Amino acid sequence: MKWMRFRVRTNEEAEDIIISYLEDIGLEGAQIEDNAPLTASDKEQMFIDAPELEPDNTETGIEEGVAYLNFFLEIDDNNMLTVEYPDDNGEYATVKRTPDEMLSQIKEKLAELKAFTDIGDGTVSVDVTEDIDWINNWKQYFHKFYIDDVLIIPSWEKETDEDKEKAEMVLHIDPGTAFGTGMHETTQLCIRMLRKYVTPETELLDVGTGSGVLSILSLMFGAKHAVGTDLDECAVPAVKENMENNNISPDKFDMMIGNIIDDKEIQDKVGYDKYDIVVANILANVLVPLTPVIMNNLKSGGIYITSGIIDTKEEEVKKAHLDAGLEILEIHHQGDWVSITSRKN
Repeated sequence: MKWMRFRVRTNEEAEDIIISYLEDIGLEGAQIEDNAPLTASDKEQMFIDAPELEPDNTETGIEEGVAYLNFFLEIDDNNMLTVEYPDDNGEYATVKRTPDEMLSQIKEKLAELKAFTDIGDGTVSVDVTEDIDWINNWKQYFHKFYIDDVLIIPSWEKETDEDKEKAEMVLHIDPGTAFGTGMHETTQLCIRMLRKYVTPETELLDVGTGSGVLSILSLMFGAKHAVGTDLDECAVPAVKENMENNNISPDKFDMMIGNIIDDKEIQDKVGYDKYDIVVANILANVLVPLTPVIMNNLKSGGIYITSGIIDTKEEEVKKAHLDAGLEILEIHHQGDWVSITSRKN
């Protein structure tokens, strides 16, 4: 299998916003190369306590402040790229693109960004790389880490005695290749809101549940029951495995595959006026059409937690909350990302 790599030259400050913008055209996930030194927090999360094991950012060959973002798409025998991207209705469309078409779309998105933020050089190079062991190579970068006093640890690592003393709660997670780990700022923003609002009577709906991180943690925080929806059928085994790893009873968490935005069958299965909390950690352009639909699922007085919002889309998502008749309770920022929490009155 071959992959086409689109390599964007930018600066360290623009990494997150470029990654977010290019998700809109189907470039999901990026390999980042930069010369940014690790912060004390980074080192703590990576559990680097031996200087000789610390990554050496001085020998990358990359100029200070410069960053490269590498995006990969599979290329077939006809020199066509398979691209999946969310449309205006929140559905994921699969299309074929030529390399030139994809390159043109990337340049258009970068030109949009240049109009209001500094993305550095912004040039794009293209090349082809041979088959890579995507299934396992990513594991070398995912290590145990803390969100406040919650330890999130992958299945291939073990708790230390220090962990057992420090952690009030431990989430054992094996995210697989398709879903998040909880390390990203957007997920952390959601987790803190869930911890604040979950009660022993909470019925939770998790839209775009992925590996089930938010639902499983909500149940560990004391929620009564959770329902997760996702577009990807791979979410079902991922959630099942993570439930088992954390001793979550099968009757506590129901999974449903389908698009709650426009699929009446899924809407009926999920149910109406029954959730104390709905959480959605998705892209902003999916949250906008999702929000008025969620009003039907929330109980009166229910809490709606949204994240996955790059800061440039904050006003757009805030308007969607207000237009749906929601009362905004809290807005939190972490890095370039935003979480908006509202209530149905």
